[in-house]
Amino acid sequence: MPSNQQRAELQRQIWQIANEVRGSVDGWDFKQYVLGALFYRFISENFALYINGDDENVHYAVLSDDVISSEIKDDAIKTKGYFIYPSQLFSNVAKNLEILKTITRIKSEKTMLKILSLLPI
Repeated sequence: MPSNQQRAELQRQIWQIANEVRGSVDGWDFKQYVLGALFYRFISENFALYINGDDENVHYAVLSDDVISSEIKDDAIKTKGYFIYPSQLFSNVAKNLEILKTITRIKSEKTMLKILSLLPI
């Protein structure tokens, strides 16, 4: 069992990491953002599990939004109280964000290479 000193050091390190992650964002705003993101992830995963049911052949997250009928949407709203299109699931939004970050990074690298090629050697 950790001593009080070890526990205090661990708590200090966790707060330091949290402060580094949130940067200049106010603690209250950061908390709201994180809790909102966690809630969004929870309801997205919960909704996908609901649609998938016990059928291992159904993977809601990979479906196109176009195949969702109004009956499916209405039934989900009546049963769950909410509806999320496959493209709006947390996993797909996060995946698209990673793709966007990669594209941005590649564009930045290409721009940097262009700038470097213009500099005299």
